[in-house]
Amino acid sequence: MEVLLKAKCPFLGRKGDIVAVKPGYARNYLIPKGLAVVADQGVKKVALENAKQAASKAVKQKADAQALLANLVACNLVLKAKVGEGGRIFGSVTPLQLSRALKEQGIVLDYACITLDGPIKTIGAYQATVALHEEVACALRFNVVPL
Repeated sequence: MEVLLKAKCPFLGRKGDIVAVKPGYARNYLIPKGLAVVADQGVKKVALENAKQAASKAVKQKADAQALLANLVACNLVLKAKVGEGGRIFGSVTPLQLSRALKEQGIVLDYACITLDGPIKTIGAYQATVALHEEVACALRFNVVPL
């Protein structure tokens, strides 16, 4: 039996994929849980059209990510933080603070895309990983200086 996946299913596929499964698995698990629908001719046509649109959208998103990547590489980011004895920061630097600092420089980036290697609790030079797209990522270098 062929079904169209409405959500990502481990070991089966991603949302929008048409996969062949055993009828009992489809009737008793996938369809009642809302994870899939039976793939008849109409559903297959709609799925193919959606796949075409998603592919063109993905190409545009990748191009936008490449353009943003050039801006991020050229960015000189400096974060100011309150510092106590020994150069230790009160609290720590978070991806949200990095996102806000980038926004001040005119680069809008969601903080969920930014990953830090560990907690940043001292002043100095650091780098974070920025995942702009599934295939586009870069290292964002920044400095933490006392306020």
